[in-house]
Amino acid sequence: MSSSSGNLFRISTWGESHGGGVGVVIDGCPPQIDLCVGDIQTDLDRRKPGQSEIVTPRDEADQCEILSGVFEGKTLGTPIAILVRNKDARPEAYEEMKDKFRPSHADYTYEAKYGIRNWQGGGRASARETIGRVAAAAVAKKVLLSHFAPDLEIIAWVKSVRDIVADVDPDTVKFSEIESNIVRTGDPATVDKMIDLIKEMRSEGNSVGGVVECVLRQVPVGLGEPVFDKLEADLGKAMLSLPACKGFEVGSGFSGTQLTGKEHNDPFYMEGDRVRTRSNRSGGIQGGISNGENIVFRLAFKPTATIMSAQETVSSGGEDTELTGRGRHDPCVLPRAVPMVEAMAALVLCDHALRQRAQNGQA
Repeated sequence: MSSSSGNLFRISTWGESHGGGVGVVIDGCPPQIDLCVGDIQTDLDRRKPGQSEIVTPRDEADQCEILSGVFEGKTLGTPIAILVRNKDARPEAYEEMKDKFRPSHADYTYEAKYGIRNWQGGGRASARETIGRVAAAAVAKKVLLSHFAPDLEIIAWVKSVRDIVADVDPDTVKFSEIESNIVRTGDPATVDKMIDLIKEMRSEGNSVGGVVECVLRQVPVGLGEPVFDKLEADLGKAMLSLPACKGFEVGSGFSGTQLTGKEHNDPFYMEGDRVRTRSNRSGGIQGGISNGENIVFRLAFKPTATIMSAQETVSSGGEDTELTGRGRHDPCVLPRAVPMVEAMAALVLCDHALRQRAQNGQA
């Protein structure tokens, strides 16, 4: 099973939703980076369950422990192991799923592939696996800010919940604006509408999806390794590896197909000694390499697969049957997906920054 990601900054996540714990091993982190539990905990708190009335009520503090790779507050250059213990696992809630496949979940495909599956909360297919990614990304951001991009900003927000679309300017939106509301959007006019829709879906035993948008500001020029490891290709792979993510687009994305070349091209101009573009339909990446403009991309997240109403399914014995979802689940993954999106962006940028330095002696 591929549970590792990255080339020079390489992470391997481990653990199951209702096992003893989850975590990550980070290999390739440079030495002498200031790092403490608090640096990691801040982002884990944004990802954890039970943080608001519109997410799963599972009661987990998600307190992290650094087991190796850090001494006297600094990284050693050796593997960093981070653990988060599961405290509020309730595997008995999934007893019926032992013999019945949840529609649109990984239950059937995992069993078909491996011949065995952990039916307690989905095992590795649970979004709880992303704890390791978010923890590792906190380390990646420390590396980026220390060595490569001291002014780097990675900010994601909920762009839409079903047909409710937020009006957010990627060039000016602030992290504090997004974190000021539980749905994590940057448009105050849509906050209550989004929250009300998510609550409505939960009351009906249903779920809803939408779009997360993300901007990466002050990214160094030159990140990306054509032809197969283009920056947008690695970002796309990273984002599509997130649970429930079904689509990725960068810059103009699919809407760019409606423009002509004259309309779509980003004219260059000089700003002092810096090459700039007057528009940014490229989304900050050209030829698979960052050009110094803001990198902007969007992700489509499907409605949560587990819903609290009866659905047709089949059993592991091949019989038609019916299943009603149980357990504690997010009626909408978007608010908690925001820090996950930021995490994957940080991991990709850190890996490419180290690769750029290794190849060209610069970032």
